[in-house]
Amino acid sequence: MVKPSLRTKSIGTKVTEEEYAELERIAQAGGKTLGEWCREVMLASVNGHPPKGQPSDGTEAKVLMAEIVALRTILLNVLFKQANGESLTAEQMQKLIERADADKLKKAVERLRSGSKSATG
Repeated sequence: MVKPSLRTKSIGTKVTEEEYAELERIAQAGGKTLGEWCREVMLASVNGHPPKGQPSDGTEAKVLMAEIVALRTILLNVLFKQANGESLTAEQMQKLIERADADKLKKAVERLRSGSKSATG
């Protein structure tokens, strides 16, 4: 059985009364002590992901949407060519992939924005 690592180091910082109250409120809302919550937030920041139970900044959704948008672009172009009796060379396919990848993030962000506007509007 592997022994868990002991926490032997500490980090301290000064905050105002108002900041402390806000931090404590957020920690309690998550069912954690202030120390547990602070540790989780700091480690999540170092690891590049949101703390457990905290909303994401949307990066994952943007990346996933970008890949879906690129895949959709490629698929529709290939199906359109096939429907017209045309075939694609390896070079044409590579150009199609590069073109789809070139603006996939921009298109994904636009679609996510338009989707959130229609959901709130």
